[in-house]
Amino acid sequence: MTEKVEKVLDSLRPYLISDGGNIELLGVDEKHGIVTVHLVGACATCPSATMTLYAGVEKTLKEKIPQINALVAV
Repeated sequence: MTEKVEKVLDSLRPYLISDGGNIELLGVDEKHGIVTVHLVGACATCPSATMTLYAGVEKTLKEKIPQINALVAV
């Protein structure tokens, strides 16, 4: 599942990079369907980071990989 998650994140990276940020995949808990990520660059301090994470990244991950239950940012 990690490879699938990385593929989805790769498809989203151009949008984050265009705003001066990026996202790092820290881990995938396959048993519980939890993806852990870390926002870097401008995304780390952006006031819209929460919306980007949950309305963008998490939503896309859940659409593309139904086994994903939650996204956790650290």
